[in-house]
Amino acid sequence: METLAEIADFLQAARQAMFGDQVATSALQADLRDFAAVYASPGGCMLAAWDSSAAVVGSIAYRPYDGRFTHLDLPSTDTVEVVRLFIAPAWRRQGLAGALFDQLKQHALQHGLQRMYLHTHPFLPGALGFWQQQGFVVLHQDADPLWQTIHMQMTCLSAQD
Repeated sequence: METLAEIADFLQAARQAMFGDQVATSALQADLRDFAAVYASPGGCMLAAWDSSAAVVGSIAYRPYDGRFTHLDLPSTDTVEVVRLFIAPAWRRQGLAGALFDQLKQHALQHGLQRMYLHTHPFLPGALGFWQQQGFVVLHQDADPLWQTIHMQMTCLSAQD
């Protein structure tokens, strides 16, 4: 369980770095409190990368999509939500995010998933471009002046993608 705690600590620090004072970051979010039920279950997957000193330097995950964005026409069946991508600043621009996503996508393919959904925000540097390079397309951008959430998907996953 120490490894899970290290990943949770890494992700808490990442959340603070990404969102600062925009959201409460002092308590673990539900998916990290119930890590095994969300990510170690058949419908989920969490990947992490460590450096040579055994410090977590990157993460990415998916979990079953729960239909929480009712204004989107996304099926819950065979759809997962990509979450928790964060790369430590010293490790950025070295291909780690792409490598982690490739592994995550392969896991999804092996489990017969048909669609990956994610959302990002314009204030996260490089996020939109990165996801488009991975093959995601924009479904919708919310008009909310603070978050301007960008909803994206990748469909028809296949071994050739």
